[in-house]
Amino acid sequence: MSRPTYLAFDLGASSGRAVLGTLDDGRMAMHEVHRFPTPIREEEGHLVWGLDALWEDLQVGLQKALAVAPDLRSLSVDSWAVDYVPLDADGAPVRPPYAYRDLRTEGVMERAFETLSPSALFARTGIQFLPFNTLYQLLADQRDDPAGLARTTTHLLVADYLNYRFSGRRAVERTNASTTQFMNAETGEWDTAVFDAFGLDVRQWPEIVAPGTRLSPAHLAPEVAVVASCSHDTGSAVAAAPATDDGDWAYVSCGTWSLLGSVEPAPILTEAAREAGFTNEAGLDGTVRFLTNLTGLWALQECAREWGVADWAALEAEASAASPLAPIDLEDPRFLPRGGMEARIREACRDAGQPEPQTRGEVVRLLLASIAASYSRALRDLERVTGRSVATLHLFGGGSQNRLLCQLTADACGVRVVAGPAEATALGNLLVQARTMGDLDGLTIRDAARRSSDLHDYLPTPTHGFPD
Repeated sequence: MSRPTYLAFDLGASSGRAVLGTLDDGRMAMHEVHRFPTPIREEEGHLVWGLDALWEDLQVGLQKALAVAPDLRSLSVDSWAVDYVPLDADGAPVRPPYAYRDLRTEGVMERAFETLSPSALFARTGIQFLPFNTLYQLLADQRDDPAGLARTTTHLLVADYLNYRFSGRRAVERTNASTTQFMNAETGEWDTAVFDAFGLDVRQWPEIVAPGTRLSPAHLAPEVAVVASCSHDTGSAVAAAPATDDGDWAYVSCGTWSLLGSVEPAPILTEAAREAGFTNEAGLDGTVRFLTNLTGLWALQECAREWGVADWAALEAEASAASPLAPIDLEDPRFLPRGGMEARIREACRDAGQPEPQTRGEVVRLLLASIAASYSRALRDLERVTGRSVATLHLFGGGSQNRLLCQLTADACGVRVVAGPAEATALGNLLVQARTMGDLDGLTIRDAARRSSDLHDYLPTPTHGFPD
């Protein structure tokens, strides 16, 4: 009997992958069958995602997967959150989806607070205030393109749109819906009071479905089921955190963004949580991903792009040999846009009255130390708001492969860091599919994640690698 196989489309802001997963004795073996750049372009002065090119690559990925695994059981798409595709009455996109780094939402969030105060909005949705949240993007549509908004019958977040293209069913998966600032944190359904307050139409948003919902067979391959796994990439990654249930652990998903938090049984909607910048996003099986968004590897990725360097191991080696410099605050809004990143890093050092990096290795080490310092601040806030101490930090995603970052994180946070899996998002996507298809044979997803992962421990060291 052949081993069950599944396909995860894992879409990041810079690249996407089609990852084939094969389950054998509770262990998910993963094999990348297709990788492609995430298409982003400028159009009429705005950053938009290239939806047609993205869909073409997903079709290529499916055909490559079927060539390797003709008995493919299911597929699912996960992606970044908040960005959405407006559809007309025929189900065609009204326009390309704007990218969250587009500047059209500048000032929109602050004006929205004149309608609903931050306290009132957080009490209903539990979501951290970020200028590109779906709510503020939709208010920008309301201001800039009322005709396009009127033509829209359905909004779908990016991953949910692509699952719709495969299945024909319009639905928004709950981990994704929770990021929009339109979902009620306690009911898990659209909050009509928020829509009404801003003069927006809740009927333009389809049903919310739980992670692990089987949507329908794929149009392009009717023998393959389409599953709404955890459509939000961080939701998939946290589902695959290889933790035990002792309750003294937290996680950080480290990619372009970093998300640091804990898994909670219910939302935490206190003023302390709001003031500390935490968010309550839906997780697997009714849990809440109580977390804060941090800059992550974005600044380093931008520097590498400016330098024309793709060898991450070489950059890590240069950083390990470089002198440590005092961290800077990567949560400063100056680091949000694309372009000119190294110049802005040097500017931040000058503004802080501290030495500027003199070599590329020092720039990289400074950024890694700054990421670790942001983790430390966020971890202390998490402990204060939840009232629990954290003994272990599970660090997964692409950043878990950077040994220097993992060690600096252990040193800055003063806790054990367990690094891995690097492919947590794809692994979580695949394991939710496997459970949906009835193939885990009593194992929990976290049990299967531990079996499937190569994990490395980092303990705090007395010489912490930060300048005195």
